[in-house]
Amino acid sequence: MKKLIFPFLALLAGAAGAAECNLDKGQKTFANKCGICHVAVAGAPHTVGPNLHGVYGREPGKADGFNYSAALAAKQGAWDETRLDAFLTSPNTAVPGTAMPFQGLKSPVERQNLICFLQTLK
Repeated sequence: MKKLIFPFLALLAGAAGAAECNLDKGQKTFANKCGICHVAVAGAPHTVGPNLHGVYGREPGKADGFNYSAALAAKQGAWDETRLDAFLTSPNTAVPGTAMPFQGLKSPVERQNLICFLQTLK
């Protein structure tokens, strides 16, 4: 099992130092929660949702060939830990008007493991 250091999780938890994130758990969360609508394979076509390969660092609503909601297409600022955490907590709160029906991940650890996994998809 490969682990990355993820200082953002320590900030969320109010702890000093960096927290480790678990890529295996992040990949499982992706498969169980995101994989219903998204793929994360370079060059794969979009499905119900956009292909999330390379999403970390990309501008929201900017994957070529996917028809995003106007709200997400208008969102500014690249996907980073903070933006992804807010969106994964509650997509409809982070981007009012998004077409994504997902209600969010309540667990900060689950979100951060998922974000760590998304960071590896370059």
